[in-house]
Amino acid sequence: MTVTTIARLKITLDDVEPAVQRRVEVPLKIRLDRLHLVFQAAIGWSNSHLYEIRAGGVGWGMVDPDWGDGPMDASKSRLLDVLEDMGVKTLKYLYDFGDGWEHTVKIERIADALPGFSYPALIDATGRCPPEDVGGPPAYDEVLKILVSPKHKRYAEMIEWLGTTFDPRDAGKQNLAEAVDALARKWSRKPKDRSKIKPKITN
Repeated sequence: MTVTTIARLKITLDDVEPAVQRRVEVPLKIRLDRLHLVFQAAIGWSNSHLYEIRAGGVGWGMVDPDWGDGPMDASKSRLLDVLEDMGVKTLKYLYDFGDGWEHTVKIERIADALPGFSYPALIDATGRCPPEDVGGPPAYDEVLKILVSPKHKRYAEMIEWLGTTFDPRDAGKQNLAEAVDALARKWSRKPKDRSKIKPKITN
């Protein structure tokens, strides 16, 4: 699919210090289930929990037939539709209903895609993604305090879990950019033209 129009998004992980922020450019017509995968790759999450994208009181995510009041199917909605139907410029993205990682997603601009450039793309990254299953923002804040307190009774436990090189200010932009670029390559692959595949002839 040829991308003609893109949206630049600023994603901020709420209630976390040092700040965790990303800027990405995505096709304006991207499906919301794919937008979720872009968020996962750009921020550094492992895509191991449920999620919901919300706008104007409506939510999109993975549909559970046993949960009647759950989110709408993210695979059947596009970013463009949400922006037009809801008339919003800000989305909320919730990842991991247990830990409750809330993200604020601001649409900074809509622009023409660059010819020959693959999307999605990571533009900027600040701050390291918290560890999965750490317990949410308050628990993460406590972990960071422990890491700078060698005399704390849980210091050895945290070092064993996270290592001595865990730096909350180092986003690891190169790895994040590669993860986002992998999505761009995957989604830009042209499907095989099966009309040109010669059938096997067997005797």
